[in-house]
Amino acid sequence: MTSARDSHPRPRLIRSRWVSLDGEWEFALDPGGDGLEGGWWRGDVSLEGRITVPFPPESPASGIGDLGPHRVLWYRRLLTSDDLAGAGERLVLHFGAVDYRASVWVEGQLVAEHEGGHTPFSADLSRCLPELAAGAAIVVRAEDDARDTAQPRGKQDWEDEAHVIWYSRTSGIWQPVWLERTPRTAIASVDLDSDLGAGTITAVVRLTRTPASTGELAIELRHDDVVLASGSVRADRDEIRMTLELPAMRNGQAYESLLWSPEHPRLIDAAVTLRADGAADAVLSYVGLRRIGWHGGRFLLNDRPHRVRAVLAQNYWPESHLAAPSAEALRREVELIRELGFTTARVHQKIEDPRFLYWADRLGLMVWAEAPSAYDFSPTAVARSTREWIEAVARDRSHPCVVAWVPLNESWGIQHIAHDERQRDFAEALYRLTKALDATRPVISNDGWEHATSDLLTLHDYTMDPERLAQSYATSAAIEAAVVGVGPAGRRVIAPGSSPVPGAPIIVSEFGGVTWAPGSAEGDGTWGYAVAHSTEEFERHLTALIQALDSSEHLAGWCYTQLTDTMQEANGLLDEQRRPKLPMETLRRIIAQER
Repeated sequence: MTSARDSHPRPRLIRSRWVSLDGEWEFALDPGGDGLEGGWWRGDVSLEGRITVPFPPESPASGIGDLGPHRVLWYRRLLTSDDLAGAGERLVLHFGAVDYRASVWVEGQLVAEHEGGHTPFSADLSRCLPELAAGAAIVVRAEDDARDTAQPRGKQDWEDEAHVIWYSRTSGIWQPVWLERTPRTAIASVDLDSDLGAGTITAVVRLTRTPASTGELAIELRHDDVVLASGSVRADRDEIRMTLELPAMRNGQAYESLLWSPEHPRLIDAAVTLRADGAADAVLSYVGLRRIGWHGGRFLLNDRPHRVRAVLAQNYWPESHLAAPSAEALRREVELIRELGFTTARVHQKIEDPRFLYWADRLGLMVWAEAPSAYDFSPTAVARSTREWIEAVARDRSHPCVVAWVPLNESWGIQHIAHDERQRDFAEALYRLTKALDATRPVISNDGWEHATSDLLTLHDYTMDPERLAQSYATSAAIEAAVVGVGPAGRRVIAPGSSPVPGAPIIVSEFGGVTWAPGSAEGDGTWGYAVAHSTEEFERHLTALIQALDSSEHLAGWCYTQLTDTMQEANGLLDEQRRPKLPMETLRRIIAQER
């Protein structure tokens, strides 16, 4: 099971019959928007360029490396006999993510349209199947308007040149593309939720359709090759709920041996089998048993206070931008964060590749999942942001590593929330919507300042004087003064008309940002909040800033800015190539406060 997950683009729902379509595709930019009228969608027109999928054309890894804004992009790939091999009535085409708006044709038939640059979509090719043969063409048209600030884009720049804390764009296909064979009546998704008090796991399994005749759904749960539970129910509808009791959790003194935590990232394998309409479908999934909570100003993991030691992770690579250079690079990113001594990553302004979340699940890294922001407030921006966020929560809610949801950051897209009731309503609505979709995790309504209702109160504080920083959080009175008034960034911590959740933990979720870039020169465009001019100065400043916050008994934790240098933003503990700026053991001693 583990080896299959390591290479699969969707590690929480694996079938044995799938084939990757990553690699070389035909490619063309369409600055004049001529492709639709020219009939490129029919698939009988060869495109002149070549691109390596799933890397965006702005990146060197794609083989193109053109940083200019590209409003319309076209892709074409001819299917091979190997692509089409295998049994199964349905052939499903999957896209991990296409930024921003995608249309997909197979042999001239429109099979999918999707809007949202960070979330997956699929196309059922069943109606094309009788005609599909080697040489059949898949054509993708992607539209990504750099000037459209109502489009959720996160850290992707809307200007031609990357500036300050915004980076070069990631357009078009930027996560894996693959084909999958399934029966006509098949498993579409599996969500797994645990109830530690009851000692149960509840599965919600959605099917591609209601079975024509009653079938059977069976689930087996294993840990370290030991069967923990198994059972089956009737499959007579398109959504099936099934609860399994775990006898191993009935012993109140022993049940913790199955719990997931950064120190012990235990995963329970789930084999899900559907037998319906004369065929069988089988997928592999997994679940981690853990409980997230908050009480009395403390963040709780499995009912115990857990101090948050987090890092802001842009997860951007110079050779491939938002796309990971490889599946191995995603694993290595998680490993580096853990080796540095962090227990948590705040993945910033990016709905991350599921393979990163899988490695976080497996290696024991907690994750704050954050939406990419739009930079406009309008009905269009509200609709787009809400729709993509719903898809993101649905995709990732069963990952044990995800311990907080962050739908908004620093009032981006709601800049006038302090004065505009509509913007406050939107922030509040996103909080309530997220809680309706998943009530098991805290929701941070607007990270950094101007919170609507929020389960965690987070502050961004780039004070560079360690003594001043420590004084700001040394006493409960000092923290209370900031929370009820103006925060360290000059913005109110709580939006007018909003109230904090009682007992909400307080976390400084951005601080630090110390630049040390020995290869840079004065005036070369390198950007940071403060500059260290030597290795010794960098170590002293980093140590003092982290100790200033870690010594506070009244904070529930902190998040350091940031993991790696990213383009002109040279605030990383590591450089762009993931090389540490201090020895790893030194960084770990500072971060984990090891003596």
